[in-house]
Amino acid sequence: MLAGVALYLGVFTLWPLGRLLLEALGENAAGETLGILRDQWESRSTSRALWNTLEAGSLATLVSILLGGTMAFVVALTNVRAKTALTFALLLPLLVPSQITALAWIELIGPSSPILRPLGLASPPGTTNPLYSLWGIVLVMGVEHAALVFLAVRAGLRAMPRDLVEAARISGARPLVATMRIVLPLALPSLIAGAALAFVSAIGNFGVPALLGIPGRYTMLTTLIYQRLNGFGPSVLGEVAAIALILILIAVAGLALRALVAARMNARVERASAMLRPFPLGRARLPVEAAVWSVLVFVSFLPLVALLASSLTPAVGVRLSLETITLDNYRFAVLGQDVARRAFANSFLLAGATALVAGLVAVPLAYLAVMRRMKAARGLDLVADTPYAIPGTVLAIGAILVFLPPLPLIGVSVYNSLWIILFAYFARFMTLALRPVTASLETIEPALDEAARIAGARAFRRLFAIILPVAAPAAVAGGLLIFMTAFNELTVSALLWSSGAETLGVVVFFLQYEGNSPAAAALATATVVVTLVLALILDQVGRWLPGDVVPWRDATG
Repeated sequence: MLAGVALYLGVFTLWPLGRLLLEALGENAAGETLGILRDQWESRSTSRALWNTLEAGSLATLVSILLGGTMAFVVALTNVRAKTALTFALLLPLLVPSQITALAWIELIGPSSPILRPLGLASPPGTTNPLYSLWGIVLVMGVEHAALVFLAVRAGLRAMPRDLVEAARISGARPLVATMRIVLPLALPSLIAGAALAFVSAIGNFGVPALLGIPGRYTMLTTLIYQRLNGFGPSVLGEVAAIALILILIAVAGLALRALVAARMNARVERASAMLRPFPLGRARLPVEAAVWSVLVFVSFLPLVALLASSLTPAVGVRLSLETITLDNYRFAVLGQDVARRAFANSFLLAGATALVAGLVAVPLAYLAVMRRMKAARGLDLVADTPYAIPGTVLAIGAILVFLPPLPLIGVSVYNSLWIILFAYFARFMTLALRPVTASLETIEPALDEAARIAGARAFRRLFAIILPVAAPAAVAGGLLIFMTAFNELTVSALLWSSGAETLGVVVFFLQYEGNSPAAAALATATVVVTLVLALILDQVGRWLPGDVVPWRDATG
C-alpha cells in the first residue's frame, strides 16, 4: 500500500515540482550559474509584475481580514440566527470559481449592469468598467478569500475556553470589553493564520487577475506566466519556471511568517473547559442581523443575480425586460457550440476521474498515517498538501516540463491531450479527499485495528472490513469537494488545454475574452447551477460526517 501511494505522489507531485526547480535554477544562454533566475529577477516586466502581485495580494488580504474576521466574530460570539445560512452565504464566493466570480462582478459593476443601470448608479455607457484596475482586483479577490479568514478565526474561537470569558464577566466586564481584552488577543494567531492563507491564495489567483487585470493592463505574476507561455510556447519554459519559482518563494515566505508570528504570539490556555457561550445581543440582534445580511447580499448574491440577468439579455447594452428576455445565449453557449459540449464532457470526465482516483488513494494513505502511525506515510501526507498550497500555475508548468517529452518506457507524450490535465489534477486536488478521510479516521480507536491484526487479519482485509465502512462517507464528501472544484477549474487548465481538450473554465474565459459577455454569462450560470446542486448533495452527506468536514454546517446550531 505504502509503495503504491508513494508512486502516485512521486509521479504526479514530486517529479513535476522537482523538474521545475531544476529548470528554474539552470544556466542561461551565456552559461551563467542560476542565470535564468537572475535574468528574470532583473527583468523590468517581472519586477513590475512582482510588485503588482505583492501590492494586490496585500491589499486584498486586508479586505479579507476585515470581512472574514468580522463575520467570524459575529457568527461565533453572538446569538444571531440562521448561522448555517450565514456561513454558506459567506463561503459562496469561494465555492464559485474565481473566473466566474470575476465575471459576475464585471456584470454587476459595469456600464451595462442589469441591476445598477435601472437605478442610475452604473458608470456612463462607453466608459471602461471601473473593476479593470488594481482596486477591482483587490475587491474581488478580497471577497473571494474572506472565507479562508472566516474559517480560521471561527475554528480558533470555537477552541477558546469558556472559563476565561466567564471569569471576566463575573468580574463585571461587559461583552465588548471581554471581547477586546480577552477574546481578541487569543484569536490573533488564528487571524494571522487565515490572513496568511488569504495572501497565498491571492498571489496565486489567476482567474481574477486574468479577467480584470489584463484588460486594465495590470499584470501580476500569474498572468505574466500565462501571457509568456501563450505568446511564445514551450520555448520559454525556463523563463516561466523561474517566475513560478519566485511565486513559490513568496508563498513559502508568507506561510513561514505566519508560523513564526503564531509561535511567538500563541498563548497557552486551558482547553479542557466547554466552548464559548454566545453573547446575547438583546434588542441589537435584529439590526446586527440586518447589517450582516445586507453585506452578504451585496458581496455574495448580487453579482450572481447580475450574471443571471446578463445571460438573459440578447446583447451587451440592451436593457433586460419582458420584451427583451431571451434564452438564445444558453442555446448558443451551452447547446449550440461543439466546443462547449466538448468542454462539459471533458470537465465531467476530468473532475469525476480525479475524485474517484484521489478518493481511492486517500483512504489507504490516511489509514497508514493515522491508524498505523507510519512516519513515511506522515511524510507523504505533507507531500499531498503541497500542490494545493502553491499556486496552480506553478504546478501546471511543472507538468509541462515533465509530460511534454515522451514518457519513459512507452515513448508517448501526453502533452496536448486530456491526460496532462488529468495528471495535474491528480496532484492538485489530492488533499481535498485526504483531509475529510483523515478527520474521520481520527475518531476511530486504533485498538480496533490492532485487535484485528492480532487475530490474524491481513492489512488489506482490515482496510476493507474496518476502515472502509467508516471512511466511506468522508471519502464521498472529499470526492464531491474535488468534483465541485475541478469541474470549473481554470488556473491549471489555462496552461495545459489544447484543441479538443478544452475545459469549462477555459471556454468561459475565452468567451469573455473575445467580447461575447452574454454567452460567457450563460455558460457560467449553467456551471454555477451544477456547483450549487453538488453543494446541496454534499450538505446531505455532511449529516453523517464529523466536525467541520462540510465547512458551512454549523455544529453549534
